[in-house]
Amino acid sequence: MSSIESLNLLFLATGFTVGFGHCIGMCGPIVVSLSLNLGDRAVMVPQALYNLGRIMTYALLGGLMGLSGSFTVVAAKIAGCQKGVLILAGVIIALLGLSLGRWIPFASVFPEIIEPKGMVMRGFRKLTAARSVSSFFPLGLLLGILPCGPVYTALLASARVGMEAGSSFESFVTGAGIMFSFGLGTIPSLLLVGKLGDLGWLKRREFVYRISSTLMIGAGIYFVIKGVLF
Repeated sequence: MSSIESLNLLFLATGFTVGFGHCIGMCGPIVVSLSLNLGDRAVMVPQALYNLGRIMTYALLGGLMGLSGSFTVVAAKIAGCQKGVLILAGVIIALLGLSLGRWIPFASVFPEIIEPKGMVMRGFRKLTAARSVSSFFPLGLLLGILPCGPVYTALLASARVGMEAGSSFESFVTGAGIMFSFGLGTIPSLLLVGKLGDLGWLKRREFVYRISSTLMIGAGIYFVIKGVLF
């Protein structure tokens, strides 16, 4: 198994655990409100469309971050500081993982309250007012850009992976793959929440937070080691 495949599996697992920890608290209320907006209609197909749109946005952002990593390598080579850039990326990912697990007092990096403003809020109101199944895919595309600490961490990893790609196209594809895997991992928890419409049974998520943060720390350490041995 290649290192890229291993990272895709790692971020698939990270997305799964983050989903049952962080995403339920942050995105759960949105998912529940979307389900309630459907009334008596079935929720699984609309929720699936919403999640498809969300991970498509993640994949696009991941591809762009992969390209940014590729460009960073070029700049770093010119500046003679490539190893330092690679190690720094790993350190930041590990610190974000420590923050998610609340082992260090940086919890504000991962806010629990969504406060979309401006274009996002206007788009959200317009699409939800339509009350149609077809509006769920563009809703997912739109809400995929909401601020989220674990997503930022996965995007940073996408940029880091892009540093090792052999071409700009490969950088885009590998970066998109990391984010697609991460987004795919978050789907089960949000589908479950959308179906049940009740968050009370998942209020205690500390253990799941610790698992997902450990996976992030592991990814950061892996990147640091790759940087040291580069």
